[in-house]
Amino acid sequence: MKILLQFPEGLKEKALAYSKEEEAKGNEVYVSASPTFGACDLALEEARMIGVDKLVHFGHAEFHKVDFNVEYREFAVDADLSILEDSLDALKDYDKIGLVTTIQHIHQLPYVKEFYEKNAKEVVIGKPYGFAKRDGQILGCDIGSAARIDRTVDAFVYFGGGMFHPLGALLNTTKPFLVIEPFTKKVEFIDKYREIYRKRKNGKIAVALSAKKFGIVVSTKNGQHNMNLAKLLKNKIESKGLQAAILTANTINFESLDNMREFDAFVNTACPRISIDDIDRTRKPMLSANELNEVLEMLSIQTLSK
Repeated sequence: MKILLQFPEGLKEKALAYSKEEEAKGNEVYVSASPTFGACDLALEEARMIGVDKLVHFGHAEFHKVDFNVEYREFAVDADLSILEDSLDALKDYDKIGLVTTIQHIHQLPYVKEFYEKNAKEVVIGKPYGFAKRDGQILGCDIGSAARIDRTVDAFVYFGGGMFHPLGALLNTTKPFLVIEPFTKKVEFIDKYREIYRKRKNGKIAVALSAKKFGIVVSTKNGQHNMNLAKLLKNKIESKGLQAAILTANTINFESLDNMREFDAFVNTACPRISIDDIDRTRKPMLSANELNEVLEMLSIQTLSK
C-alpha cells in the first residue's frame, strides 16, 4: 500500500522510525514535512497529489469526516500522577470538580478521577458535543466537555501539558480553573487570564468601530474551511454601508495580511484560536465572527442615536 504519514510538531522526531516500520510491512511510505495544527489540518492535498491509498495521521483523534481514507493513530503519553498530591491544598475549598484533559492523557483520566474521589472530592467528567470524541477531552477549538458541566461544578482541573488547551476552556467557563502540568511540575489557577483576554477583546472591538474596510479570512484547511460563514459576514458588513472582501489562504500568514494595508480590520472564520492567540501578530484588529457582530450592533446603535 502507498501511504503518507503526517505528524504534529511534537512527534516529527519519530517520523523516520515510523516510516521504516511501515516499509517493513511492505508499504511504500512518504512523510509530510508540512506543519499541522491538529486533526483539522489533514494533509489531503499532499496525499492526493502523491496518489497515496491512505493518509496516516498521528497524535490526534478523528476530528471530522473527510472523503479520503484516513487512519488516526492517537499517541498516549503517560504523565507522572504523583503531582496530583500537590493540588489538594489548592482545591481544599472546592468539593465538586470537573476534570478535563487532552487526547494524549485521556487514558489517565480514570486514575485522576479515582485519586480525587479517594480524597473526598465529587468528580464530574463532561461529555463532548462538538469535534472532540472522548468524555473529558478538550481541543483548542472545542471545549464542550468543560462548558457542559460549568454550572454543576465548583472548580475545574485540567491535567496535561501546556496552556493552549486549558486557556480555551477557561475563556468559555466561569468557575475557578486549576492547571496541573505534570511535565513542568506546575500547579496553578489561571483565572487571571479571563480578565486579561476580556480587556484585549474590548480593545479590538473599540478599534474596529472606526473600520470601513474589512478583510474576511477563510482557511482552505479541511477542518477549518467556513466559506458560508464568510459570505454571511460579508453581506452583514456591506448592509451597513461598509466594504468587505473574502481572503483565502491555507496557513494564515500574518505578514501577508499586514501587507494588505487597505483593510482596517480582519475577521477570522478559520481556527477560532487565531482571534484569541494571534491578535498581536497583525497591525489591524483580528476579530472573531461574534466580535464582528458586536461591532456591527454598536454601529447600529450609534446610527440610531444620531
